[in-house]
Amino acid sequence: MVEYIRYAVEERVATITLDRADRANAQNEPFLQQLNGAWEKAAADESVRVILLRAEGKHFSAGHDVSAEAIRDGSFNRIRETIPERGLLGIHEWEAKHYLGYSKRWRDIPKPSIAAVQGACIAGGLLLAWPCDLIIAADDARFSDPVVLMGIGGVEYHGHTWELGPRKAKEMLFTAKPIDAIEAERRGMVNRVVPRAELDAEALALAREIAQMHPHALAMAKRAVNQTLDIMGQSAALQSCFDIHQLGHASAYGQTGEFIVAGMDKVKSHS
Repeated sequence: MVEYIRYAVEERVATITLDRADRANAQNEPFLQQLNGAWEKAAADESVRVILLRAEGKHFSAGHDVSAEAIRDGSFNRIRETIPERGLLGIHEWEAKHYLGYSKRWRDIPKPSIAAVQGACIAGGLLLAWPCDLIIAADDARFSDPVVLMGIGGVEYHGHTWELGPRKAKEMLFTAKPIDAIEAERRGMVNRVVPRAELDAEALALAREIAQMHPHALAMAKRAVNQTLDIMGQSAALQSCFDIHQLGHASAYGQTGEFIVAGMDKVKSHS
């Protein structure tokens, strides 16, 4: 099996590295399964106090691998093959596990997590960064979600409204235009912006600083913030928006026999 994820522990920090740089860290099924395995390994290791998520290459993640090859031979083809037997429920079940399910699990791991983001963080890339507690962005980072261009109105993990506020969230979705790192920091989605050459060092330094704190106190502080968000409705909203996303897949499939409507050329031009 091809290894897409690297994992290392040093000084109480578990570093998870996305290592599919030749495809801009686009996510296929093995990629996501290996990534989830790394998160679970860090969660179970009592020596680990902080989890750092970083990526090799120019871009953090181009999102789900929706290349022609992936649609023909990869995860999307496996989803398509479930339709005769399971119908659209097969799509719902697969995405509930690999997209919403994984992201919610990472969000709720009782250890602080930091995402170090450079270059493009597109659509499914947000599903990797937003579950993290803190985000350090390189000055070349840009965040986008061209899902409307793809003919699907909802998303698998709707952090948009919570991360950006309702009006900016709508702008991101309606226009498909990226938000740069400075704007993301101004909106509170990003904790700090650093020069690209300093990204890894800054993120690791922050991780090591936090790792000096008492682990139980860290876990309870994280729980307090996450529970507050859930009381405000975040968890229910994520599930509701995921179901809306599935309606989008059903609509697209009814029109075209595929899970999306628009071509990838439109998506690439906006990323």
